[in-house]
Amino acid sequence: MSATSSLQFLDDRRSVPSRQLGEPGPDPATLRRMLQSAVRVPDHGKLVPFRFLHITGPARLALGEVLAERTLARDPDAPAAVVEKDRARFSHAPDIVTVIARLTPGHKVPEQEQLLSAGSACFALLQAAQALGFGAQWLTGWMAYDGEVARRLGLAANERIVGFIHIGTPRMEAPERERPDAAALLSEWRPDGR
Repeated sequence: MSATSSLQFLDDRRSVPSRQLGEPGPDPATLRRMLQSAVRVPDHGKLVPFRFLHITGPARLALGEVLAERTLARDPDAPAAVVEKDRARFSHAPDIVTVIARLTPGHKVPEQEQLLSAGSACFALLQAAQALGFGAQWLTGWMAYDGEVARRLGLAANERIVGFIHIGTPRMEAPERERPDAAALLSEWRPDGR
């Protein structure tokens, strides 16, 4: 692959809305191949500060029930539409890979760097999915930060959900959106402050 086509691949990355992802999802070997690429991220200290939790099949619907329960526990007056939206969150894409940061507190590598490494794994997984012809979307939402959801997913005290990566076959062409002008975001530091 030429440098131009490699950069074009990066430029063509799109998120496909999870509601627009259907069957088929990746088979087990293809998913392992995606994860093989996803782990090739910067990892100062070689801590491997992340792991993956695969949610597929009926487990997606079971997680939706957990979310519906938590929605009502958090707000007993939640409208039925909100409860149903949470119940259906994981019912669209056939595969969801939860990327979990495994933090080592007090290590010379700051926790922020460990989180960034886990976040990089999310992005690398998106790229790997697209490279293999799948659509994907990185989502979080309130459930990524809810202690009870973390407990139900089996997270340890030092673990945090960094993202739910929804993967499947796109039912539509991924939408493009306006992108920032990279040159406008670039500035130069000068030692004289000018």
